[in-house]
Amino acid sequence: MKYTAEIDIMPLKSLLDPQGKAVSASMENVGLSEIKNVRIGKHITLEVEAENKEEALSKVDKACQKMLCNQIMESYDFTIKEI
Repeated sequence: MKYTAEIDIMPLKSLLDPQGKAVSASMENVGLSEIKNVRIGKHITLEVEAENKEEALSKVDKACQKMLCNQIMESYDFTIKEI
């Protein structure tokens, strides 16, 4: 079976997010001073072939842990849907 995974990777809340901080500081310049504490991360989509949903979940989790996410600085969350 084929599955599609939607993965969100974000900097850990305890760490400084320089991109988010720069965007937050610029919000006032574009008339959006009520928007604060912007955090910027990554969104990754991928397809995976697996026997069942549990196996697909395991494969995507392994990909996140081993390659897609630096767990020292980032956290991740994902959803899987059958194609």
